[in-house]
Amino acid sequence: MKLLQINKLYYPLIGGIETVVKDIAEGLNGRNDLSVDVLACQKKGARVIEKINEVQVFKAASLGKVLGMPLSLDFFRLFKKLRHDYNLFLVHFPFPLAALISQFIPKEKLIIYYHSDIVRQKLFALLFRPFICISLKRAQKILVSGQNIISSSPLLKKYATKCIIVPFGFKTNFQETDYQTAEKIKQQYAAGKPLLLAIGRLVYYKGYQYTIKSLKNIDARLLIIGQGPEAKKLEALITKTAQTNKIFIIPPQARLEPYLLACDIFLFPSAARSEAFGLVQLEALAAGKPIINTRLNTAVEEVSLDGVSGLTVETKNAEALAAAINKLLNDRVLRQQYGENARQRYQDFFRMEMFLEKISQIIISSASTKI
Repeated sequence: MKLLQINKLYYPLIGGIETVVKDIAEGLNGRNDLSVDVLACQKKGARVIEKINEVQVFKAASLGKVLGMPLSLDFFRLFKKLRHDYNLFLVHFPFPLAALISQFIPKEKLIIYYHSDIVRQKLFALLFRPFICISLKRAQKILVSGQNIISSSPLLKKYATKCIIVPFGFKTNFQETDYQTAEKIKQQYAAGKPLLLAIGRLVYYKGYQYTIKSLKNIDARLLIIGQGPEAKKLEALITKTAQTNKIFIIPPQARLEPYLLACDIFLFPSAARSEAFGLVQLEALAAGKPIINTRLNTAVEEVSLDGVSGLTVETKNAEALAAAINKLLNDRVLRQQYGENARQRYQDFFRMEMFLEKISQIIISSASTKI
């Protein structure tokens, strides 16, 4: 049985969706006699066909990205060449080019993993909405990461009966040396104060500007791990609010485990529905850390539950975020209870093996017998 996953980009370019595509490809390739290949685009450059960790990857030539979408006519040529070779297609939305080619995938072979609506690119959303709707109507099944994805999407509500909730998974990799490194991180950044941690690209929808403002009157240290186009703005805001001695931004790290172990509270302050799930929350849950996230009406607040494994606050609200941070900092017992609940929640719902097994069952039950 042959499955082709289709997405905008693929490893080593990694975002949330790209990570999920990679997890499925590598986790299911060769499992239950299943062969998983990937069709994606280059960020920019000529066509590349290569094997990455035993996965056959087809990357169409691209002139670059405009409004988040690759400019690639080669994507259509490559799809036309490949489309007759597979029993099943798992197409990841939002990806406007994929919405166009989905019309040429037989209904019984089409599964859509709907990660979110097109949020920021309003013009693209308007132009491609008819093709997205047709694709959703034709799909045999629609996978989503949480109930809120269905409830809050004007496009998905009509097709709720064929939506299947499949939360993503994470495989823990904590090592003995991580605990030793965590102590060094505390010494370096916390200086005896509570340590708050946020991880993610420095982009508009992560909400870090509100986090920086919220720390003004909190006796704690904040470490942000990430890089991106908002870096200079965030650094300027740290300077403007006179917090250069308590808020630190460092680039992505090869291993996040020691930083997660070092922190007292994990912050996930996203400010737009572009944040559909928040994979890094799974890492924080696995590390047993209480999470403060925001109410986006996406799967974000379904990963860490308000009053169970942390607190959920209104988005774009520095005061609400500050109040939640202070509540946890001032109640060690509550913080510990939320941390224990977080670890248990990871074990019960978000282990990688659970995710792969559910995807595998869906694929096997959906596969056409004809190539």
